[in-house]
Amino acid sequence: MKRLFLLFSVIIISVNYASAQIQNGAQRNYRPVTGNEDFSYLNPKDYIIGGVTISGTQFLDNDVLLTIAKLHVGDRIEIPSDATSNVVKNLMSQGLFDDVTLEADVVKNDTIYFNIAVVERPRLTRIDITGMSKSQTEEVRKRLNENTGRIINQNLINTTENTIRRFLREKSFLYPDIDISQRKDSSEVNNEILVVKVDRNKKVRAKRINFTGNKDFSDRKMRKYLKKVKQVAWWRIFGPGKFNYEKFETGKEALLSKLHDKGYRDAEILSDTVTQLDRRHVQIDIEVYEGPKYYFGNITWSGNAKYKSEDLTRILGIERGQVFSEDFLNKRLMGPTKTGRDVSALYMDDGYLTFQVDPVQTRIYQDTIDLELRMYEGPQYTVSKVTVKGNDITNDKVLMRQIRTKPGQKFSKTLVMQTMREIATLGNFDESKTGIDPRPNPSDGTVDLEYTVAEKPSDQVELSGGFGAGQIIGTLGLTFNNFSTKNIFNKKAWQPLPKGDGQKLSLRGQTSGKRYQSYSFSFSEPWLGGKKPIYFGLSAYTSMSSYVGYDYTTGRYQDVTDVTPRIRMNGVSVTLGRRLKWPDYNFQLNYSLNFNQYKLQNWTGFLFPTGTAYNINLTQEISRNSLDDPIFPQSGSHLRFTVQATPPYSLFNNLNYRTATDQERYRWTEYHKWKFDSQWFQSVIGKLTFKAQAQFGFIGSYSSVTGTSAFERFKLGGDGMQGFDFLQGSEIIAMRGYANGVVIPRDANNASQINIARNSGSPIYTRYQMELRYPIMNSEQARVFMLAFADAGNTWNQFKDFNPFQVRRSVGVGARIFLPIFGLLGIDYGHAFDAVPGLSRDQWRQPFTFSIMQQMGGFN
Repeated sequence: MKRLFLLFSVIIISVNYASAQIQNGAQRNYRPVTGNEDFSYLNPKDYIIGGVTISGTQFLDNDVLLTIAKLHVGDRIEIPSDATSNVVKNLMSQGLFDDVTLEADVVKNDTIYFNIAVVERPRLTRIDITGMSKSQTEEVRKRLNENTGRIINQNLINTTENTIRRFLREKSFLYPDIDISQRKDSSEVNNEILVVKVDRNKKVRAKRINFTGNKDFSDRKMRKYLKKVKQVAWWRIFGPGKFNYEKFETGKEALLSKLHDKGYRDAEILSDTVTQLDRRHVQIDIEVYEGPKYYFGNITWSGNAKYKSEDLTRILGIERGQVFSEDFLNKRLMGPTKTGRDVSALYMDDGYLTFQVDPVQTRIYQDTIDLELRMYEGPQYTVSKVTVKGNDITNDKVLMRQIRTKPGQKFSKTLVMQTMREIATLGNFDESKTGIDPRPNPSDGTVDLEYTVAEKPSDQVELSGGFGAGQIIGTLGLTFNNFSTKNIFNKKAWQPLPKGDGQKLSLRGQTSGKRYQSYSFSFSEPWLGGKKPIYFGLSAYTSMSSYVGYDYTTGRYQDVTDVTPRIRMNGVSVTLGRRLKWPDYNFQLNYSLNFNQYKLQNWTGFLFPTGTAYNINLTQEISRNSLDDPIFPQSGSHLRFTVQATPPYSLFNNLNYRTATDQERYRWTEYHKWKFDSQWFQSVIGKLTFKAQAQFGFIGSYSSVTGTSAFERFKLGGDGMQGFDFLQGSEIIAMRGYANGVVIPRDANNASQINIARNSGSPIYTRYQMELRYPIMNSEQARVFMLAFADAGNTWNQFKDFNPFQVRRSVGVGARIFLPIFGLLGIDYGHAFDAVPGLSRDQWRQPFTFSIMQQMGGFN
C-alpha cells in the first residue's frame, strides 16, 4: 500500500507540473481574448482559421511574413500542436526578430482568429571603424559592401569581424584585437550603429624558419629558395619582410620549383606549421622530402619532318648526364631563352604557328630519365590581316608603322616580339597590357594578327624652383609625346591639345629675372611624310645671362657698371634621320645641321671676353638601340657614335691666326668633334640588373694655328641635367659625387687655367660607369628602382696627355622614380675620392645630385 500511495503521488505531481508548464507556454504563445477556452496539450482541439494579422512590424512586408508563417484562412488546425509552434520557429529562423508570439485574438465556436506579435531586430545605420588608417578603413568598407538598413544580427557581426581579420592578415597584422559593440542611433527609430574598435598590434615577422628532412640542401639554402619569406637577421639593413600567408604559399611554390630545377623532381613539402611565438613573431617549421637527384639520359625525337633530329638536338643544347630540370627543358623547347635560340622559335619563325612538342618520359632507371620529344609541326601559316585594338587616342597609322609582321609574310615569333618592343618604345602604351591575339584560319593556311594595347598618360611636365647665389630660379617645361600637327586647326581635336600622331613637342623656360633667362623649343616627327621611317626634328633656343647687382634703394636688380658683363646665345637645329635595315632594324642614322650664335660683352673667364662668334656645323650620328625596356632595361644595349664638324674656315678666310685677336680667331668657330657612348644591360639574378657604360669625347682642330675651339667643349661632374650649357656653349657630362663641371684637367695649375676649364670646359673627356639596379615597384602609376653605382672619369687638354686609366672616382647609391607625368626622377648620394687641383674640398664635392627627365646621354 505504501508503494502504491507513493507511485500515485508521483503521478499526480508530474501531471500537475506538466499542466503548469503547458499553461505557461500557452500564455506566452496564445492569448485568448474572448471565452473561457484553455489551450492544453492534454486536451488539444481542432479549429478553423478565420483570419491572421501581424502586429509590431516597421520595415517588413506583412504578406511575406504570412507566407513564411504558413497560416492560411480556411485551413483546419489543431491547437496546441506542432503546427502552432512551427509558426514561431519559421519566423524566428529568418533572423529578423528578437521575439515572436502567436496569439489567439478571438475564438468563436470552432473558428479562431490569430495575431502574430513580432519585435523586429534593429537596422544598421552605419559601421564606425577606428584603429586603422584612412586608406585601410576605406578598403575594408568596400569589402564589407556596407549598406544602411541591413538587419543587425550575429551573422553581420561575424562577417564584419572576419572581413577585417582577413584584410589585416594580408597586411601582416596576424593577431589583431577587434571589439564590436552596438550603439543606439538617436536620429532613427529602431536603428543602431555598429562600433568596431581595432587594435592591429604589430606586424608579424618570421623569427625562425626551421627545416627537417633536407639532406643535400642546407637550411640556409632552403631559406634562400623560400622566396617572399625571410627570417629575422641583424644584417638585413631594411629589416626582414613582413610575414603573411599569401607570401608563404608563394614561397613554398618557389622552394619546390627550385628543388625540381636542381634535379630533385620528386621533392615535396610533407607538412608546414606556423606557430605564434608572441604578438610580433612566428616560427615556421617545414618538413620536406628531397628524393633522389635525377639526370638527363637519352633524348630522341619523333614526328619531325622539317628539321633533322641532330639539328634539333644541337639547338636544344641538353647533353646526357646533365642535371634534370623540367623548367630548363621547357625553356629550351618553347622559350623564352636569353639567347633567343629555342626549338619553338626555329619553327615559329618559319610560319609554324601551331607547332607543339610534348616531352614524354619513356624510361626512368636509377637516377636517369630518358625522354622522347614528340613533335607536331603542323602547317605553315601566312599573315593575312594585321589589326590593332585599344588605341583610343593614338591613330592606327602610328601603331601600324611599328609592326614588323606584314600581310603576305610567313608568321614569325621573333618579328612579333620585335613588334611588341617597338610599340613599347613609343611610350604611349602600358607595356604590361600590350599583347597579341593570333587567329589561325586552317582552311586556307593564313593567320590574322590583332595587337592589343592600352593607352597611358605620356605627356610630361617639369616644374621646379630653387634658390642659390642670391637669386630664385624657376623652371617650367612641357613635353607632349603624342602630338598631332595635322589637327592644329581642328577645334574638336583640342582635348586639351591635338594628339594621336606620335609627334613630340617640347617647350621649356627657365628664368631668374634679369640675371638669367633661357627658352627652348623642339619638335620631332618620327615618320616624315607618313610612309617611311624618316625622322625629322626642329629645335631652337635662346639664352641670356648677365651680372647684375641688387640695388637696396630701388629694391631691384640692375646693372652694376655701364658695360654689364653678359652673354647671349641663340641657336637653330634641323635633323633628318632614318632607321636602317642593315645590319639590323635596331640601327638609326641621323644628320643634323646646326647654327649657333654667341654674343659676349665683358664676359670674364672666357677665351675672349667681348665679341660675336658663329658656329655652323653638320652632325652625323649612328646609333643602335636593342634595350628591352626604355625605363628599366634588363637586357640589350644602346650604342651611339657621333661626328660633328664645321667648315675649315682657316683654309680660305685669309686670316692670319698667329697675329689675330681672340675675337677674330674664334669669330667663325672651327673644329671637329667625336663622341662615343655605350650602355650595356644584363640581368644577373632575377630582377637584379647590371649596367655598364663607357663614354668618350674629343674636340680637335684642323690646324695648329687656329687652336682648340672655345665652344662645344666638355664639362664633367654633377647631375648632367642640362645636357648642354647654353651660357658657355659646352656639353655637360654627369659624374656623381663631384660638383657641376669641376672635373678639370690635372695640368690646370693656375687660377686662369682653372677658370677657363670650369667656364669653357675641356676638349677631351672619358667616363665609365657601373650600376647594380633592383626594382621595388612596377605599376602603371609609378616605377621605382634602387641602385648602387661606381663612376670614374677625367678630362684632358691635349691628346698626348690622354690616359683612359687616369681617372677620378666616386661610388654611391641612388633611386629612380618614373612617373608618367614627370618622367624619370632621380636622387643619388655619391662619395668622391680624388681631389681637384686649385679647389677646396667643399668646392669639388657634391654628395647629393638630383635629376629629372634624364635621357640616354645621362645616367637613366
